[in-house]
Amino acid sequence: MTYTGTLTSERQAPRKRDAEATRAGILKAAKHQFAKCGYDGAYLRDIAAEAGVDAALINRYFGGKEGLFQAALKDSIFPSVSHWERKGFGLELAKVMAGHAHQNPERTHAFAFLLQAATNPTTAPMLNVAVQKRFMGPIREWLGGEHAAARTRVLASVIIGLLVERLIRDEPLKGQERDIFIERTAAVLQSLVDS
Repeated sequence: MTYTGTLTSERQAPRKRDAEATRAGILKAAKHQFAKCGYDGAYLRDIAAEAGVDAALINRYFGGKEGLFQAALKDSIFPSVSHWERKGFGLELAKVMAGHAHQNPERTHAFAFLLQAATNPTTAPMLNVAVQKRFMGPIREWLGGEHAAARTRVLASVIIGLLVERLIRDEPLKGQERDIFIERTAAVLQSLVDS
């Protein structure tokens, strides 16, 4: 084989890329940068550098910063209502909320990203659309019954408030305080689930 033949065969076998892994890496970096710097302070070049890709790939996969932000929102809001059980829902969630905020670092990071998005006039409307579609809608369907929309809004407000309190507290509750917190929080949450 000649030198020219060697070059030709090398060009015909381009390096394979894992598109899903690249996309996931970009999303992970984006959520980190948006949570840390906010929408206005997060730059595509920094996101690309953190993901270890060329910035042009962000445009290819997401169409730009706004598309990337919307994809990051979608990826950060994950109510898994399909496994929620009505009976004992309040008690189970109250126990989680009495625990440590960093029990699940990925979810804590996602929540911090959402809080950052809620405080920016540019991103708050995008967050509202994503929350309605991916959080409120599934919960409203799961709740069903009379006044489902209003009960969903109150339940979501209580859950978000509990998440913020747990994040600020940054340590699990202990002893009698934990017991009282669980008992009363469970009652509030369960009253919103029972129609």
